[in-house]
Amino acid sequence: MGVDTVKRFDRIIAILIQLQSKRVVRAQELADRFGVSLRTIYRDVRTLETCGVPIVSEAGVGYSIMEGYRLPPIMFTREEAGSFLAAEKLMQKFTDKSLGAYHESAMYKVKSVLRGREKDWIDALESQVLIDPAQVLFNDDIPNALEILFESIAEKKQVFLKYQSLREAVPSERNIEPVGLFHENNYWYVHGYCHSREDYRQFRTDRMLQIRRTDRKFTLEHGTIDEYKKKRNKEAEGIQKTRVRILVDQIVARYIKNGKTRYGFVSEKVVEDRVEMTFVTADLEHGFLRWYLSFCDHAKILEPERLKDQVLALLRKAENRLTH
Repeated sequence: MGVDTVKRFDRIIAILIQLQSKRVVRAQELADRFGVSLRTIYRDVRTLETCGVPIVSEAGVGYSIMEGYRLPPIMFTREEAGSFLAAEKLMQKFTDKSLGAYHESAMYKVKSVLRGREKDWIDALESQVLIDPAQVLFNDDIPNALEILFESIAEKKQVFLKYQSLREAVPSERNIEPVGLFHENNYWYVHGYCHSREDYRQFRTDRMLQIRRTDRKFTLEHGTIDEYKKKRNKEAEGIQKTRVRILVDQIVARYIKNGKTRYGFVSEKVVEDRVEMTFVTADLEHGFLRWYLSFCDHAKILEPERLKDQVLALLRKAENRLTH
C-alpha cells in the first residue's frame, strides 16, 4: 500500500469522524482542514457513500449524516489521550464549576473507550499535571456563569447581570444580549449588547456578581465574535498611539517576554548586553507606564522624553505616600 493511499485512508476516516461531530459540515471547511482541493473532498465523500455511509448533501449548505447513524467509537492514540488530560486540567481551572463538572463527566465517557495501555498512560500522568491560573476567573457565588452564557447565546435569550465595573463605585444591574465569549490577557470576557447603555459592551466574568436567565428574546441580530474582534482591531488602528523604545537587561527581557505583546510590542534587537524593545501603545500613561515600573530598575527609557517625566512624577507621588 502506497504512502498516498494510507494518507487518503486516514483522511477519509477523519472526514467521517468530523461528519459525526457536527450536524452540518461544509466542503470548504473539510478542504481547509486537510489542505486539499474541493474536488478531492467530493471524491472522498463519494467513497464514504459507496461504503454505505448515509450522507445527505445539500448544495450551498454542506454535508450531514442521516440521523441515527453512528459507528462504534474509534480507538484513540496515546497522544490523543494525553491531549484529553491536558484539556481536562484546563477545563477544571479555566471554566466555571458547572462546565468543569460537565467536562469531568464527559471525560469519564472518553476514558471508558480507551484501550488498557492508554488508560495506564493517563493514570500515570494525571496526578503529575497541575495548572494554577494567576487570576481569579469567576465569582464563586455564580458557579454556573459560563453555562448560562452558553445557553443564552445558543437560544438567543437575554440574561440579567449584576456587574461591578472598575469605573463605578456601586454595582450596576443590566439586561444584556451575549454575542460571544473570548479569553484574552488571562481573563474571560463577554461581548454583548447592553440594554441599559443601548450599545455593545465588554464584561469581564470575574466582575460579575450575579447572573440570571430570562425569557426575553434577543431584540437584535448580532454578528460573530470574530467580526467583533476584527472591528475592534480596525478601530484601534485609528486611535492615536505613541512609539516607545526601552533598553532592557537581557535577563529581564526574557522575564517580560510573555507580557510584552499586551502593551503594543513591535520589535526587539540585541544591543551589546541589553535588548532594545520598541512598542507602539495607545495607553502610555496608565497601562504601559505602570507595567514599566515593575522592572524599571533594569531598564532605560530611550523615547519618548515625556514618559521619563511621567515615571518620575509617579515615583515622587509614591515616595510622598510612604514618608507622610
